[in-house]
Amino acid sequence: MSPFEIFAAVLLVVLSIFMLLPIVYIINHAFKPYQELFIYPPNIFVREPSLQNFAELLATTKTTAVPVSRYLFNSVVVTALAVFLITMTSAMCAYAISKHKFPGHKLVFSTILLTLVFVPETVEIPKYLIVSKLHIFDTYWGHVLPLVAVPTGVFLMKQFIDQLPDELLDSARMDGARELTLFLRIVIPMLMPAVATIGIIAFDSAWKDATTSTFYMQDETMKTFPFYVETLTSGMANSVARQGAAAAAALLLFLPNLIMFLVFQSKVIATMAHSGIK
Repeated sequence: MSPFEIFAAVLLVVLSIFMLLPIVYIINHAFKPYQELFIYPPNIFVREPSLQNFAELLATTKTTAVPVSRYLFNSVVVTALAVFLITMTSAMCAYAISKHKFPGHKLVFSTILLTLVFVPETVEIPKYLIVSKLHIFDTYWGHVLPLVAVPTGVFLMKQFIDQLPDELLDSARMDGARELTLFLRIVIPMLMPAVATIGIIAFDSAWKDATTSTFYMQDETMKTFPFYVETLTSGMANSVARQGAAAAAALLLFLPNLIMFLVFQSKVIATMAHSGIK
């Protein structure tokens, strides 16, 4: 290795360690006893690991009608439904725009991209009106449907589908394949890197989303874990109570996203490199 390559490698290692510090901190923070949670200056590494924060998290709902396991169950169900619907909806929309040149397809795609410039708060009122008209308050659909439209997913999917040769699809049609067969057995397998990437994006947005619980759920048994985490320390008389439970809950919110990314990171890299058809 040349001196420059050695310097670049050392620099990248140092930057990697620096970027890993927040992950190390949040993991260690969840296992800190109370005497370490408020120490100043704060320590990155826990000195006396303890599970009392997780015990406190479970104990916070012992006196309430809804246990913490119910919030976790709701989050798992909502996230699973959202990931499936977001990936399938994005893929179907991208396939129609890319390979079926219907009148106005460019305008439709441009409109979808235009929605990227809007901040989420600007569409909360239309979303609320749609949920109200559909009468899906206090249902899992009330959680999932407001999350289904993901313009980024449509864009990434379309970039991959554009690379699919039309001759491949035409030959399958000549063999008698219907559009659904083309989509499920030819297009989707070719889109797996993009599907994995959109799945991660959908998982992240659905798993940590608390807005649907806040706006569309009046029934406490239908609310999700992120909403419960937000209420752990809100309205408390001091800033010390339940901080241990909040640290444990933050780790539970973070770990699934980390695991998902580690499992599918190769697909994400393939998507960003626009690998498509070899």
